[in-house]
Amino acid sequence: MKRQQKFVGSRAQRGAALLIAIFALLLVSVVAIALIVSSGTDSALASNYRTSTSAYYAAIAGVEEARGRLLPINPNFLPLPASPMPLTRVVYIINPTGSETVAPNNTSNPATYPDKEYLQEFGVDVSARTVTIFSSVSPVGGLPPASYKWVRINAVTEQSLGDPQVPGSGVDVNADNYVDSVIPLFYDPANVPTPGLITSFTPPATASQALEITSYAVLPNGSQNMVQYVVRPLAVFPGLSSQTFPAALTLVGNNVFYDGPGTASFFIQGQDQCAAGPAMLPAIGYTNGSASDNSKSNITAGATPAANYLGSSTTSSAPPPPPAATGSIVNVGGVMSQNWQTPGGLEAVVQDITNSADAVLTGPTTPGSFPSGMSASQPMTIVVNGDLDMSAWHGTGYGLLLVTGTLKYDPDASWQGLILVIGQGNFVSTKAGTGVINGAVLIAKTRDLAGNPLATLGAASFSQTGSGSNLGQGINYNSCFAQSAMGPITYKILSFREIPLTN
Repeated sequence: MKRQQKFVGSRAQRGAALLIAIFALLLVSVVAIALIVSSGTDSALASNYRTSTSAYYAAIAGVEEARGRLLPINPNFLPLPASPMPLTRVVYIINPTGSETVAPNNTSNPATYPDKEYLQEFGVDVSARTVTIFSSVSPVGGLPPASYKWVRINAVTEQSLGDPQVPGSGVDVNADNYVDSVIPLFYDPANVPTPGLITSFTPPATASQALEITSYAVLPNGSQNMVQYVVRPLAVFPGLSSQTFPAALTLVGNNVFYDGPGTASFFIQGQDQCAAGPAMLPAIGYTNGSASDNSKSNITAGATPAANYLGSSTTSSAPPPPPAATGSIVNVGGVMSQNWQTPGGLEAVVQDITNSADAVLTGPTTPGSFPSGMSASQPMTIVVNGDLDMSAWHGTGYGLLLVTGTLKYDPDASWQGLILVIGQGNFVSTKAGTGVINGAVLIAKTRDLAGNPLATLGAASFSQTGSGSNLGQGINYNSCFAQSAMGPITYKILSFREIPLTN
């Protein structure tokens, strides 16, 4: 009986191993299928990410091309139709592929990449505006062409700053409880208490117009993207109504110091030397007019003979010149932006210029480190963080030179443009030469000898002395060279957004 029971139990267990094997095979199969599906999903996600990223950077390439071409020094400079740019004018850069037609202002034809976004922002179809169209310069430098289709440049309003997906939205930048749709926006770096966008039919002289740059990209696979910058021109000027510098030589600060060579060949002239320039500026300007400040007496003592320092006798840009024997030494603090009369404001100017410079050099250095290619037709912005020794240089520079340390200048050198010595605020020369500065010079002391920021401006210093009868020809105000250096040196980005699109 026991043997029979054992046999029956053994027979009842037959097939268990097979079932276990089948279940294991099913489990492995499910895992394998899951891995295959997951791999396919990952590949699809990676592909989608790759195409969306490509479309994004194609759109970025468009706004950056437009931003670069707005600069006058760009060989492919794109002139705007008016300044300030009215809302009725729109500029496009188009970038067709092959024989396709790109006509963003033809909003009735879906095959020409119409600009439907403009209607969302301004409530007006772009076909109702006056449109100017330029062609893209992509590709450049051997790079492959960008895949964007068009870039739009236009004035911006409070209404257009709103969410395009929310009709009637906007940004009330001047806090008047009204979102304006007709007044172009301006950016005022001197707006008190906080620099920013303003709305005004008559903006202050320190303000510059804000522009909107929108780029639409479409890849061959149909992926698309739209990005938008709001930008403002960053120009180097202290905020005069004429947008000129306040004087041929401006010494900003307290108890500033001037020591000229006192020779018959050295002049500082405020009379505009540009053939098209009508301006008459002071020869030397200072900013502190308090009774306890010695700036004017310090300058007057060093500016001899007085007949060599001619220009305006006031801060107006075009009065008659003073009598020949009277030096033109004028307090210009009232016409300069306060942004240029505080250490913090000037340090911000230095940072803006540095961020957009063609070359940033670490001092102490010499002109041997200057970038090549600088010329009258290609002025450059060069920043020297520290001291610059030009005492053995006899060349000619073009553009904007900013020195944060001591500038040791060679009177045998020439400069056409602007020289800013902001930081240590020290301009010194002790040699002879026959060079001349055509443009303007501004000096301000914002840091002590250890490089620490000052709470109030120190004593900016200009000293051009030495032995011999020819210690340089001096400084001639020239609005043409000054303007070419003033820029705009860049279009600074105020805001950025990626605009959602529907296929």
